[in-house]
Amino acid sequence: MNTSHTTVAVALGDRSYDILIGNGLLARAGELVKPHLKRPHAVIVTDANVARHHLAALQASLSAAGVGSDAIVLAPGEKSKSYATLAELCDKLLAAGVERRDTIIAFGGGVIGDLAGFAAAILRRGVNFIQIPTTLLAQVDSSVGGKTGINSPHGKNLVGAFHQPQLVLADLGLLKTLPRRELAAGYAEVVKYGLLGDRGFFDWLDDNVGRVFAGDLEAIGHAVAVSCKAKANIVAEDETETGVRALLNLGHTFGHALEAATGYSQRLLHGESVAIGMVQAFRFSEARGLCPPQTAGRVAAHLKAAGLPIHSREIPGDLPPPQGLLELMRQDKKAVAGRLTFILVRGIGEAFIAKDVPDADVLRFLEEDLKHP
Repeated sequence: MNTSHTTVAVALGDRSYDILIGNGLLARAGELVKPHLKRPHAVIVTDANVARHHLAALQASLSAAGVGSDAIVLAPGEKSKSYATLAELCDKLLAAGVERRDTIIAFGGGVIGDLAGFAAAILRRGVNFIQIPTTLLAQVDSSVGGKTGINSPHGKNLVGAFHQPQLVLADLGLLKTLPRRELAAGYAEVVKYGLLGDRGFFDWLDDNVGRVFAGDLEAIGHAVAVSCKAKANIVAEDETETGVRALLNLGHTFGHALEAATGYSQRLLHGESVAIGMVQAFRFSEARGLCPPQTAGRVAAHLKAAGLPIHSREIPGDLPPPQGLLELMRQDKKAVAGRLTFILVRGIGEAFIAKDVPDADVLRFLEEDLKHP
């Protein structure tokens, strides 16, 4: 087994931490986690799917390093990011005897990372946690940067806290058990980093998308490392999203509205909503004369080749009319004084924050986009 790894540092002063990226890290989790523990015990929060495939291996690794563990297994899926599940989780953590100096291990995809991280942020006014992301989406995005939270009926991730992990272990080997659809959903977040600020990376993805989906660990490792470095740099500059970190939401203003409209269900995975939303952001930018014609077409072609949806018409079932989608967008966390903030583009790798987009323009675009071939 290859035990080498790449280290990406997230520089946040006394809250700095490392992201370790490599194949076989789960087997080494005990030795890698132990130096971060105040006492040789941790509580693992995971979901039923991850538990079935990987929980025994994680607990065995911890045990081999002299670290005891308890496990809390939750239901999988976006619906677990709720007030009810948060309350259930906090009560179970307290029942497990978690103290302020203890450590919670978030072992799963973005839902588990967000939920367990938020529980860690509020339990006893803050306990330590470590991320071991098991999906591509979580490895390149949600496990890095300290955003934690749950969904509300009003919108996605509207209740939460910034709470940085102590360590992130991204084991590329865990991706082998992902369904193709889940892998593609995570890939949308990889593409995002190229689209928002790294044209060269997008070009590399264009040339290597086949290798990524064929399970080539060298290609996947490069994609994950570049994505994590990009996010780490932005987070280090703007930890609490008062400025440049908003760029990481490319496609999310459109996409989150679609997620809310589909009830955070299997009808539309988060990464799928981001893929559609990024194409919409490029189309909207083209419509406003901000970027060259055909740019959105190239982005759409790449995402489609990866097996991702590129238009809201591909979502099963009915969606609200344009006005309804606009109302859902108003719950976006970037909104200021009721005005929407969009991440728009001047081209591939040239995203910027736009705070002066009239609602009428957005509504007109949504009406036209629904007619788009």
